[in-house]
Amino acid sequence: MDIKIQKLKENAIIPTRATDGSAGMDLHACIDSPVTIEAGQRVTVPTGIAVALPSNQYGLFIFARSGLGIKYGIALSNGVGVVDSDYRGEICVSLQNSSDKSYTIAPNDRIAQMVVIPVCMPNITEVTALDDTARSTGGFGSTGK
Repeated sequence: MDIKIQKLKENAIIPTRATDGSAGMDLHACIDSPVTIEAGQRVTVPTGIAVALPSNQYGLFIFARSGLGIKYGIALSNGVGVVDSDYRGEICVSLQNSSDKSYTIAPNDRIAQMVVIPVCMPNITEVTALDDTARSTGGFGSTGK
């Protein structure tokens, strides 16, 4: 599969995999000067790129970099970013600092990772009842510890 990536800014970095086994491709901060995320603060960081997926059977999903989250408390403020197949604008990453210390992002730092994932396009059928299962309506924690 091929995806098309356009640099919207000259200093943008095209995403790459860190290793052959990496599922995600690193997204880089396309900023001219450092950006500090204070404790508890959220910021939106541009990547300077736009992406065209081959069809609506794929989505581009943006995930946190585990090292940033575990070591510094920096993660995506929306959990997982979803980029639809028909979006052609700049990919931006909303980051949140859940630690008690400020964290500074430098130009070109790796800030997140993107993964292209197949997306099912189901037909929706409204019904008056659903089939029952052993779990039924058991919610959070209903299957044990």
